[in-house]
Amino acid sequence: MMNRATFIHAAIALSLPPLLGVRKMSGWLSQDGCIMTVNGPIPPQKAGFTLSHEHILVDFIGADKVSPTRYDQDEVFNTALPYLEEAVKNGCMTLVECTPEWLGRDVLLLQRLSRASGLQIITNTGYYGAAGEKFLPEHAYTESAKQLAARWIDEWKNGIKSTGVRPGYIKSGVDTYPLSDVQRKLVEAAALTHLSTGLTFGIHTGNGQAAQEELNIIKAAGAKPGAWIWIHAQNEPDRTLHMSIARQGGWISFDGFNKSALEQYISFLKDMKVQRLLHKVLISHDAGWYEPGKPGGGNYRPYNEIFTTLLPALKREGFDENDINQVFVKNPAMAFTVKI
Repeated sequence: MMNRATFIHAAIALSLPPLLGVRKMSGWLSQDGCIMTVNGPIPPQKAGFTLSHEHILVDFIGADKVSPTRYDQDEVFNTALPYLEEAVKNGCMTLVECTPEWLGRDVLLLQRLSRASGLQIITNTGYYGAAGEKFLPEHAYTESAKQLAARWIDEWKNGIKSTGVRPGYIKSGVDTYPLSDVQRKLVEAAALTHLSTGLTFGIHTGNGQAAQEELNIIKAAGAKPGAWIWIHAQNEPDRTLHMSIARQGGWISFDGFNKSALEQYISFLKDMKVQRLLHKVLISHDAGWYEPGKPGGGNYRPYNEIFTTLLPALKREGFDENDINQVFVKNPAMAFTVKI
């Protein structure tokens, strides 16, 4: 584990140059970029050990019914806080919270939990078009990719709603190949938002063919694969697709780790290491979360199995501290740095 003191740096102010018509923001952005948390920007070197795909609150009621009135924020706070504190004790410094708008995103809750736990939390902008498009608002069908991107760019420039909290990346989602028209539009909108903001975009992806289709859309929009995270790559059995997309620069996210999948994840990592692609891999649990409508928020899954099961197993299999640092410290810091 890297020493926490290694990552202590002075806070930095934030701005972006005027890109694609986006007005310059106050402050400055260092040449190395920054990572945007719910409590403001940090240098990439301060991210430390990062869980790159987790959830704290998710509401599956659907875009037409989702509302913060469906839960008590204090109850969610009290439920989630011990799990976040446990993650910090295990050595986690940053957690990427992947719940998008229309699925229960609550950035003030995340900010409150970050301050109470000491965990750096990253939230997102963007829309989730997977799961049969149940979590898309009506305007996602009628607006163009540029219009959707303008909404997400505004959250970056001005903060999410009236909270002042800025997103640290773009989250979207698609089903399997072939993508629907609106799913293709979401991918394009994410790429356009990246080009105007520098935010990385992560896309929940149904299978490898869908990932290849995404990549074509991303390139056509003028963005590079290095701005894109293939979320749930573990669901694609053809590992040559992982390697092909990693070689093109895309991030390969194996983000559903649990102890029953230990051998599969060790195998993923061995394959990527042999191919000298370990520098393009992200690993996380996709764990949590409080679910409104269920007694007590349902069954909250801890963020601990990477620490208690995967890391010891990797050391037994010959992965050294440099390998572990690469996957859990260097890669997430690079993937989530706000920089075009």
